[in-house]
Amino acid sequence: MWIKNIKINNFRNYSEEEINLDKNINIFYGENAQGKTNIIEAIFLCGMGKSFRAKKDKEMINLNSKNSQIEIEYQKSDREGKIKINLGDKKIVYINGVKINKLSELLGNINVVIFTPDDINILKGGPQNRRRFLDIMISQLKPNYMYNLNLYLKTLEQRNNYLRQIKDEKKDENLLDIWDEKLSEYAVNIFNYRNEFIEKIKNKIKIIHNEITNNKEEIEIEYISECKNKEDFLKLLKQRRTLDIIKGFTTKGIHRDDFVIYINKRQLDIYGSQGQHRTAILSLKLSELNIIFEEIGEYPILLLDDFMSELDEKRRKNFLEKIKNAQVIITCTEKINIENNNFLIYNVKSGKTIRQ
Repeated sequence: MWIKNIKINNFRNYSEEEINLDKNINIFYGENAQGKTNIIEAIFLCGMGKSFRAKKDKEMINLNSKNSQIEIEYQKSDREGKIKINLGDKKIVYINGVKINKLSELLGNINVVIFTPDDINILKGGPQNRRRFLDIMISQLKPNYMYNLNLYLKTLEQRNNYLRQIKDEKKDENLLDIWDEKLSEYAVNIFNYRNEFIEKIKNKIKIIHNEITNNKEEIEIEYISECKNKEDFLKLLKQRRTLDIIKGFTTKGIHRDDFVIYINKRQLDIYGSQGQHRTAILSLKLSELNIIFEEIGEYPILLLDDFMSELDEKRRKNFLEKIKNAQVIITCTEKINIENNNFLIYNVKSGKTIRQ
């Protein structure tokens, strides 16, 4: 799987740009705030239907325009394809010229794995960061996962609204049974998806982490959830009902799930060094890469935003060995040379890419 060409119009600081890509390694270098990350964001948008950094679509539209368009041509082992996304008053997505009705139809057409400097917050930050990591990975491979997650979140919002009505308007709390039933049904479906992929990560990450650390560190993952089966979760919701009414929101559920990483039996987010956090996130992302390959038979497109600067020359070479079969898009501030690899290199200046 690889992207052959990307066309950008009025996206971020780009007015109009067309970039041809190599099926191996593509390097975009330049000073900060010139538009390097915007290229990675445009590719991610075409894969996932949303940005990895913008909260609203309008943030991605060029300040001098009301509309933006991104179009990519890609090649998979069995077919070619084209994705076009128009951003304006609303987002419109086309796959091979046909407008799609649901964003879930976009997922899986191209698969991406992204590394950014902020990824360390997946492990250092709150549980929502780790849930988002799982959501991005699983939804690319199992579109029905996102369908279930959206149903859960919609039901959760309705339940929370009714909890506040019980508190403020003295509504009948027994009607919560309706939402509890649906919430527990969707929650267990989501748990099953997440648990399956956590188990796959467990199988991969130990091997990868051993190689990276020369067998000096042992890594483990523990998935934390209270939604393993419907009956137990329904009981929990009823036990928490009085507290939920007082607080005005649902205090337990799949939206509170988390996973914990241990290095040598010690919890990483509490006891881990900066270096251990970097190595662990590298192992986690490489596990994601390999899981996607095993699921679909092709390597996803690897997006490395200012990531290679985090590695010394030896680690960089070792890392590239592990990803040599994937198309790689690299952004960096300094021009880098990659030995024994085919690559294209572009200099990025003020929203323009100049092939070197």
